[in-house]
Amino acid sequence: MKKTLLVLTTFITSMTFAQDCSDLFISEYVEGYGNNKAIEIYNPTASPIDLSEYMLVRYSNGGINTTTQNGVQLTGTIASYDTYVAVLDRTDPNGQPPFNVPVSDELQALADGFYCPDYNTSFAMSFNGNDAMVLAKGIVSNIEGSASVDIFGKIGEDPGTAWDNTAPYADGVGTWLTKDKSLIRKSAIKIGVTDPNITEFNALMEYDSIPAEIVVGLDTLGNWGSLGSHDCDCNTGSVSEINESSVSIYPNPSNGDFSVKGIEKFETIAVINSLGQNVQTINNNTK
Repeated sequence: MKKTLLVLTTFITSMTFAQDCSDLFISEYVEGYGNNKAIEIYNPTASPIDLSEYMLVRYSNGGINTTTQNGVQLTGTIASYDTYVAVLDRTDPNGQPPFNVPVSDELQALADGFYCPDYNTSFAMSFNGNDAMVLAKGIVSNIEGSASVDIFGKIGEDPGTAWDNTAPYADGVGTWLTKDKSLIRKSAIKIGVTDPNITEFNALMEYDSIPAEIVVGLDTLGNWGSLGSHDCDCNTGSVSEINESSVSIYPNPSNGDFSVKGIEKFETIAVINSLGQNVQTINNNTK
């Protein structure tokens, strides 16, 4: 009986570890011409998150094995309900093919951070339409020991040129969704995909697709106006300030056993007595 209870406890813990709005996830994927590659990350929580604890990992062409060259450690801090745009580090205007053609000026201007300047050191950000991308918590020197926070694509599957809107995937059958496109996470998505054993990757289930570039006359222009912000239902109804008259304590006066009425959604309510003492703090009722 004790053994059964231990297994059950472990199972429940693993099932409840990832909850809606509890961790970072990929909010936009940009796979454009040349080196115009970007991954936008969204913080759906009420607190800033240290990005140095996370990394991006590329699984190329259906591959399942990784080395340190597949990953890149992120840097900086991402604020609550904010985004971070990671862009491939190709900024030299004199960069030469095949690896060093510069990223578009428009995309460079939207970057919060540039990554993987040397392809021979890390090619994590040089992804193409047939590469799975993983946002993971851990360190590049131990990718196998990291925890996936969000998976874009399907690890171990090579769809050809790109994943499209027709399964099984084969070049020329459907419309490419992960090549020459920007994929924007739907606002109803509140958590990343963490199961690497999904049956199939259907991008349109969780993302909206737009062309990564648009052609105007003889010019190809970036279509990246959506980068840098993200609409997510995690932020719906969040409260930063409450009118004092909208909240009441009952019974009042109270001997310490009381309830709050007048509001359903709040981050923190501090109950102060007439002496200025904090009687009770009620936190995290933000659902």
